[in-house]
Amino acid sequence: MLINGESAAHIPATDRGLQYGDGLFETIAVVASSPCLWERHYKRLKHGGSRLGIEIPSASTLLKEIQQEIGTAEKGVIKLIVTRGEGARGYAPSKNSMPNRVVQFSPWPEYPTEFQTNGVKARVCSTRLGANQALAGIKHLNRLEQVIARSEWDDPTMKEGLMLDARGRVIEGTMSNIFMLKDGTLHTPDLTESGVAGVMRGLVLDIAQEQGLDINIGHLPLSEVLYADSLMLTNSLIGIWPVKSLDDREYDLTNLNRELISDVMRSAYV
Repeated sequence: MLINGESAAHIPATDRGLQYGDGLFETIAVVASSPCLWERHYKRLKHGGSRLGIEIPSASTLLKEIQQEIGTAEKGVIKLIVTRGEGARGYAPSKNSMPNRVVQFSPWPEYPTEFQTNGVKARVCSTRLGANQALAGIKHLNRLEQVIARSEWDDPTMKEGLMLDARGRVIEGTMSNIFMLKDGTLHTPDLTESGVAGVMRGLVLDIAQEQGLDINIGHLPLSEVLYADSLMLTNSLIGIWPVKSLDDREYDLTNLNRELISDVMRSAYV
């Protein structure tokens, strides 16, 4: 693990990331010893830093440290954290705070390939996402809503839980974004009030547009999701997982747009 470019295992207890979740993070797939979708990850990190008023280190600095952590490993996961830095007690950030950055490499999670071909089981979580336009879209460090939602089940065959907002609209999974195919149109939730704008979500939207698919970014009531032709879950590590069932609702996987899935997967991990 590298902390501010130096090999270390600890960060000061006064760091605002620890005290208040005052920071951002990226989870980056490593394939063939390279960070996948790096430009997209860095762009989101910079955007989040701008929203929170946190200075983000240069891309060259972070990439150098990421490559140092990867070393000779062929495959794995990089977690990149940037906090506002250390501060005194109280919510008000110091104007003199210097951001802290953490780069950590972990082994690749061995997801069975059948998840991508045969789909996964998902459920609807009872935990609701709060609405906050100031934080919506960015990947800030405070993930307590997801932590509580993920604690709702311990069934190892259940791979994801969908999270709704207070109005009953589907927003995302605990660790993923969601896409719905209905009558030839690709739908994904609007994230202006809550949720994380995933880098894989962005790639799916770009490739779908290149393929000329009809796209709708809007509100998705749970009732519409339950009667979709097909559902897909995405994030930077899982790539795309089709959903074979959501609670008691089963989906016909022959309705999936396999061309879109193939193109996205090919573009993501090069």
